[in-house]
Amino acid sequence: MNEKMPYYMAYPIPLSFDDERTERMDFEYLKSLYPEMPKRILPYVEEECDRMEYENSMIYDQYPDKLQLKLMCGRVCDRVRKYEKAGDLPDDQVLRDLAEVLVFQELYRRRCDFRRRQRRFY
Repeated sequence: MNEKMPYYMAYPIPLSFDDERTERMDFEYLKSLYPEMPKRILPYVEEECDRMEYENSMIYDQYPDKLQLKLMCGRVCDRVRKYEKAGDLPDDQVLRDLAEVLVFQELYRRRCDFRRRQRRFY
């Protein structure tokens, strides 16, 4: 009658894996609600962030260099101007501001994911 429970049942792992999946789905859904112009710019932002995502990248520094972040945004704007129709784009300052907001948001998400991966010890 006094049967022992398996270890994994006595001390269950929190459902943090499910939380990550829920956060990812929520983020993807909210990105799908972006207005037209940010949706068009977002692939260029993600491409630039992919390019900068490597071991010991400055994007993972505690305080990323402001100049490097501005240069990233400038490269995003240059690619948008090169590959999108000029008549459909906002003026330079609005495009620059929108690119900066999207880049900083994407970097925040990637930095959070990076820190989350670093905390696991299994």
